Amino acid sequence: MNDSYEFSIEYAKKMDSDDPLSSFREQFFIPNGSTYLNGNSLGLLSKDAASSLLRVLDEWKQLGVQGWTNEENPWFFQAEKLGEKIAPLVGAKPEEVVATGTTTVNLHSLVSTFYQPNEERTKILADELNFPTDIYALQSQVKLKNLDPAKYLKLIKSDDGKTLDEAKIKRSITKDIALVILPSVLFRSGQLLDIEGITKNAHSKGVLIGWDCSHSVGVVPHKFDKWDVDFAFWCSYKYLNAGPGASAFIYVNEKHFDKEAALTGWFGYVKEKQFEMNLQFEQAKSAGGWQISSPSILGSAALEGSLDLILRAGIENIRDKSLKLTSYLLYLVDNLIAEEPYSFIIGTPRMPNQRGGHIALHHEDAKSIHEELLEYNIIHDFRPPNVLRFTPVALHTTFEEIWTLVNVLKEIIDKRD
Repeated sequence: MNDSYEFSIEYAKKMDSDDPLSSFREQFFIPNGSTYLNGNSLGLLSKDAASSLLRVLDEWKQLGVQGWTNEENPWFFQAEKLGEKIAPLVGAKPEEVVATGTTTVNLHSLVSTFYQPNEERTKILADELNFPTDIYALQSQVKLKNLDPAKYLKLIKSDDGKTLDEAKIKRSITKDIALVILPSVLFRSGQLLDIEGITKNAHSKGVLIGWDCSHSVGVVPHKFDKWDVDFAFWCSYKYLNAGPGASAFIYVNEKHFDKEAALTGWFGYVKEKQFEMNLQFEQAKSAGGWQISSPSILGSAALEGSLDLILRAGIENIRDKSLKLTSYLLYLVDNLIAEEPYSFIIGTPRMPNQRGGHIALHHEDAKSIHEELLEYNIIHDFRPPNVLRFTPVALHTTFEEIWTLVNVLKEIIDKRD
């Protein structure tokens, strides 16, 4: 924790004046002058994203079906081009990433391929704190192998209901595990797991591992190739700011390109032969081989602009400011509203290398505080029964907004007393 922070609003304003990313704020549409701290649920629209979306709409209007093959921006290659654009953010080769489907559909596609139980290894290892949709999908995949999820889906238990013990995760990768699926960042607490260390541990035991990076891509730098991750998947409507329900992503390590995708469709076909319409499937030797349906052109149109904005800012710079913002928030909470009568409890790991982009605060009266915060036009997230989540987004959140948030929380409790 940085003890050099100060409590005054003047200090917060000085931090903003010294912020090298401050100019990016004007690129975003911030709803109704709100303090928007909910980017881990839905990122804001940027001018860049609006521009690329409107361009694709105009292409549809002007070109109709010829938009798929227009010379300047052919839709036919949009999924691969977006994969190439995002590859530097996740430390991957361009052909290892593709924009396709949705998070849960991509999880189904990948697990159906990589979960192949045998006599010795039969189980999937996941965790009890993961976002429920992942668990539902894994239960379904186990059932598709005619196995009982109660027996063959093993969930790592949390000791405190907030975080996972990484040593316990590694111990849980036992000789009966066929596949591990974990989140990079826990959606409630914001705990960031050691992707590299856990992946290395799984591989030392001969186990494949995949990562749900929905709460980390766009705010935390990744090095999938260096870490030897087998596969990963993530959405684009949180820190990537691509819009509600926007297309998701798949990463597949090139060492697995020879694997046969279990769920196939025509956009997973070898690109150069796709329009030959052969009835025998020939899988593309890239992450694109795991595509199933035609890409959602409108659903991914904003991604082009939003990724351009992130790349201009630089993911390392984004991570640096994100950590400064969350550290400042933790400092103010500790010093202003942790003790009685305020009693806010920090539910996010304090070490910078153990937290993602959001901070979870616990309070026994969280629901009513949540409702009062909305009256102050502070947009955030409430998770029953007692968790308030706040996401300072590096490209548009100011230190003054963090100061305002904590002082409003203090004021809410002061008014009650």
